[in-house]
Amino acid sequence: MQVYKVGGAVRDRLLGLPVTDIDRVVVGATTEEMLAKGFRPVGADFPVFLHPRTGEEYALARTERKSGRGYGGFTFYASPEVTLEEDLIRRDLTINAMAEDDQLNLTDPYHGQRDLEARILRHVSPAFAEDPLRVLRVARFAARYAGLGFTVAPETLDLMRQLSESGELQALTAERSWKEISRALMEDQPQVFIEVLRECDALKVLMPEVDALFGVPQPETHHPEIDTGLHTLSVLAQSALHKQPLTVRWACLLHDLGKGLTPQEEWPQHIAHEHTGLKLIKAVNERFKVPRDCQELAMLVGQYHTHGHRALELKASTLLELLQSFDIYRRPQRFEEFIAACEMDARGRKGLEQRSYPQADYLRGAATAARSVAVQPLLEKGFKGPALGEALQRERLKALKIYKDNA
Repeated sequence: MQVYKVGGAVRDRLLGLPVTDIDRVVVGATTEEMLAKGFRPVGADFPVFLHPRTGEEYALARTERKSGRGYGGFTFYASPEVTLEEDLIRRDLTINAMAEDDQLNLTDPYHGQRDLEARILRHVSPAFAEDPLRVLRVARFAARYAGLGFTVAPETLDLMRQLSESGELQALTAERSWKEISRALMEDQPQVFIEVLRECDALKVLMPEVDALFGVPQPETHHPEIDTGLHTLSVLAQSALHKQPLTVRWACLLHDLGKGLTPQEEWPQHIAHEHTGLKLIKAVNERFKVPRDCQELAMLVGQYHTHGHRALELKASTLLELLQSFDIYRRPQRFEEFIAACEMDARGRKGLEQRSYPQADYLRGAATAARSVAVQPLLEKGFKGPALGEALQRERLKALKIYKDNA
C-alpha cells in the first residue's frame, strides 16, 4: 500500500504557488484494508475515504470506462492491481497527471512537468474527449494560469471542438456547468474562460446569447473598441481587476445581451437593448440554475445600467424609481453591487479603463438622501396605511430634489 499526492497539489507546488487542496491516491490497497485502518468511506460512486484523524480524502487508484452520456456516464474499477500510471492516465491534463510520494519523488509518466515549463495545457490521452465537463475545466484552467503565460495546446483545442460539436455538452447538468462557470469567473482572468470556450465552439452551445455579441458593432464615440463581444470581455476583465464578487462578475458578463438582438439595419445603435435583453438574461439564468442573488443582480444591471451611466442627468422622480427598484432600504448591498457593475461597464472600454466614474458617488449620495427620510415624524402626523406610503414617497422625492440641487 503506497500513498501519493496527485493533481493540483503537485502542479501548484512545482509552479511555486500556494497549495490549498491536497488529493491523495492509494495504490495497492483494498476497501477492506482501508476500513481496517479506520478510514471512513464517503460516496457510493467510487472508493474515497476520510482519514480517521485528519479527515482528509484518500481515493483508491482506479480506472474508468465510458458507459453513457455526460459527466456521469462512466463506470469505475478499483483494485490493488490498478497502477499509479493507470490512475493518472484517466486525468484531464498532463499538468494534473503527476504524483509525488512523501519524499517528493515525482512520478510523471505523461510529461506534465515538461508542459508546466512550456506553459501548455495539454490533454493526457484521447479519453479526454469522453468527458464533456473537461471543456469547461480546461477553459477554467486557462483563465487561472493565463497570467503565467499558459495556453491550450492546439490538439487539445481540437478535441474540445469535437466535444462541442458532438452534442455531449448538452448532457451536462446545470449544477455541474454552473460550478465550473462560477469558479472560472472568480479566476484572475475570467475573460480568458470565455475566449477559450468561443475558440473551441463551446460558447455558442452553452451561452449562444453571449456568443452572438461578437461581431456586433457599437457607436465608436462611446465604445472605441466597437465590438460588443470584445467590450463584454473587457468589462469582465475589469471586474476581476477590481476584485468584484461573483454577483457583479456574472452581471458584467450578461449586461449587454440585448445588443445581440438588434437588427443589422439599426447598427451600431442599440435602442432599448436594456429591455430586449431581459428575456435572454432570464434564459441564461434558468439554463444554469444560477443562485438567486446572481440572477437578480444580472436582471437589474441589464435593465438599469444605462440609468447608472446617466445618473447625473436623471430627474429626481426617475432617480427615486431606480432606488426603489433595488429596494435600497432593506438591501443596500445590492445597490452597491449595481454601482460596481456600472463602473466596470464604463471602464471596460478601450482607452477609458482609468477614467473616473463620478456617477458612483452621486448614486451613493442619492441613496443616502432617500434613506435619511424618517418614518416616525409622518406617523406622528397621523399618516397610516396607503397614505403613509404616499407621504413617504413625497418626502423622499423632496429629499432627492434637494440633493440634486446641491450636488
